[in-house]
Amino acid sequence: MNPFSHTILEWYASFGRDLPWRRTKDPYAVWLSEIILQQTRVVQGTAYWHRFLERFPTVEALAHASEDEVLRLWEGLGYYSRARNLHAAARQIVAMGGFPRTLEGIHSLKGVGPYTAAAIGSICFGLPAAVVDGNVYRVLARHFGLATPVGTVQAQKEFSALAGKLLPPEDPAAFNQGMMDFGAIQCTPLRPNCEACPLQGSCQAFRTGRVALLPVKKSAPKVVERHFCYLYLRVPMPGGGFQTAIRRRGSGDIWQGLWEPLVLEPWAADASASSVSALDVSAPSLPGHAVPLRMGVRHQLTHRKLIVDFYLLEALERPTLPDGYIWIPESSLDQYAKPRLFELLLESVNACK
Repeated sequence: MNPFSHTILEWYASFGRDLPWRRTKDPYAVWLSEIILQQTRVVQGTAYWHRFLERFPTVEALAHASEDEVLRLWEGLGYYSRARNLHAAARQIVAMGGFPRTLEGIHSLKGVGPYTAAAIGSICFGLPAAVVDGNVYRVLARHFGLATPVGTVQAQKEFSALAGKLLPPEDPAAFNQGMMDFGAIQCTPLRPNCEACPLQGSCQAFRTGRVALLPVKKSAPKVVERHFCYLYLRVPMPGGGFQTAIRRRGSGDIWQGLWEPLVLEPWAADASASSVSALDVSAPSLPGHAVPLRMGVRHQLTHRKLIVDFYLLEALERPTLPDGYIWIPESSLDQYAKPRLFELLLESVNACK
């Protein structure tokens, strides 16, 4: 075994994180953790992992759930395509008769890329497959002085090949988890603990003073700014209580499959609007006066900045709305999976009752 790999294994044995999904070899539980932890911090993801296992203790239970059930449980994690892929993959697994045990089979699951397949395969089945995530990129780039921009096809090939050479076939799970933890705890993006690093003597970045410069990152795409209005409609029901209108978002945009209130987005990204009355004639005909609740609410997505105005409109009758909207009792809103912005709108509506 080469000195680098030996050091990672020794470090992991002493300092590796005690995470709940590391106490099992159940591929369902490990796969669930890997999907949740994509784009999610461990502290936040752990609570969701427990919640999912409590609600769906087996892959069969997850497969038989409705998409709305899965999306509701996912609320707050963002990147909802992960939840839809998780649900689709659970149905694949059930159709296969069980969790696949080969790298190719695991990789064939919806939403499972090379990293996730390698993690599940090595941890659950001892397959000699090296993981390469952001932590691994950082450790390898600094230690071996690699300046190929992360996020490029060339970097994927180069770093994957190097990680594969370093992987000890007798203990791939410990090495992979050790590399991830080493990057998360020791060789962190900012203020890495170089002085107490067991790899300091052989680290090229430390020797050449390039720790802060590696890994090199590919230029980030431009952030697009979008402005729109959320309009909460409230109409009394004959038997008491209120109803409101919502629709499920379609494909090809943010929050696919989630439910939203009336959305008005008729103006350009570089323009602004001070009230619903400023909207163009394409807006539906709305009875009554829309009361502003919160203006200029900012919500950051990966490559989009949303600036949203919240309004409340209470009417005596249902207005005519565009296709796709349904009317539901307010009391049943919790049954529908919603983006965080809709939850914020509901908080504003409840505050003014």
